[in-house]
Amino acid sequence: MTTRPTDQTLSIIFVSNGPGELTTWVRPLAEQLHRRLLLRPRAPASPISLHLVLVPCPNATGTEAEAAARWGQFDRIVPSRRFWSLLLNPRRYGPWPSRGVVVFLGGDQFWTVLLSARLGYRHITYAEWVARWPRWNDRIAAMAPAVLDQLPRRFRARCRVVGDLMADLSDDAKDRDPLPKGLWVALMPGSKPAKLQVGVPFLMEAADRLAAQQPDCQFLLPVAPTTNPEELLRFSGATNPIASSYHGGIHALLPADEHWPWRRLLTHAGTVIHLQEDPPAHAALSQCALALTTVGANTAELGALGVPMIVLVPTQHLGVMQAWDGWLGLLARLPGLRRLIGLVLSAWRMRNHGLLAWPNIAAGRMVVPERVGPITPEQIALEALEWLRAPERLEGQREDLRRLRGQPGAVAALADEVRELLPRALSD
Repeated sequence: MTTRPTDQTLSIIFVSNGPGELTTWVRPLAEQLHRRLLLRPRAPASPISLHLVLVPCPNATGTEAEAAARWGQFDRIVPSRRFWSLLLNPRRYGPWPSRGVVVFLGGDQFWTVLLSARLGYRHITYAEWVARWPRWNDRIAAMAPAVLDQLPRRFRARCRVVGDLMADLSDDAKDRDPLPKGLWVALMPGSKPAKLQVGVPFLMEAADRLAAQQPDCQFLLPVAPTTNPEELLRFSGATNPIASSYHGGIHALLPADEHWPWRRLLTHAGTVIHLQEDPPAHAALSQCALALTTVGANTAELGALGVPMIVLVPTQHLGVMQAWDGWLGLLARLPGLRRLIGLVLSAWRMRNHGLLAWPNIAAGRMVVPERVGPITPEQIALEALEWLRAPERLEGQREDLRRLRGQPGAVAALADEVRELLPRALSD
């Protein structure tokens, strides 16, 4: 039950959008604040409650609210389909204290400007590349000094460089159980249907081909919080028209047993793929020698963990790969014109945006290989084999990723900034 607001109650509201942001930004910051402030719902008698508001986003899956609810971190979660209704009539979603803080952690920064203004709350933006509305930000927490440098001088006093939130993932990985010893390869098909439709059948065949060449190879597939193994089975089967373009597929979903605590996928060729269904999978991922991944937040997560990777964008399926960011993705979803516009815009992006993986974008050069084009699982399996048989190359890529990662501590620094916006009597 939500506590009735009084002058001595307060809300902290996280605003976010997609599965990558939830896993790597929202969840770690929520844990940090719960440890420091004893928030509801984990501390029912606390005067401070923590909420999550999801905003409309073309990169969302629609299952973010359900995924976040399983973490038990939030007193109230408002799904993205209700965002406009929340703005129009906040009381429809329960009583809100007169004081609070809105924290931007993904999506369009303008949504947090609107929400903080509507509720009369203070406002802080975590800015990766640019702070778009500094006039309406009480605080700006910047990922890098470049964000501060871009601000007009009169707003720079509001900004503090806290660092990359993902740099803390490596510390999180140290606290979890290790994988059994062996040569592990991570398979990361994505979390959105448009990516899973391509990534699941592609990576199942790639795993079969790699296992045939390297029999001691073991496979890990971290299941994104917004999907499940049953959905992976569906994307591998006849209901997915793209699956017929590939050999193999998933034969069965094996249960956990006394010998292994995780469920597993068994392909038609007999390859076993271990499923990590308890996100975040940082400890398991950090022990993998190599990852085969689709483009997106996966590449930032792997880079933060220092895991070598091959990034895959099979352009023969551009008609269904419409999970792009921003206005390009919105245009690609226009009714009637979706297929044509999706093909044109996706092809344009491939031709003009040479760096797609987050480590490459951050470095401004090719740190991890990006395989863009009509690539095949056979080609990727052979390239993965070359990497696995050249440990010095893997270590070189791993070291490059470590240098890009930056120092941990950003989550704690951002928590400090949020706490500074709270009334002193309530935050002590």
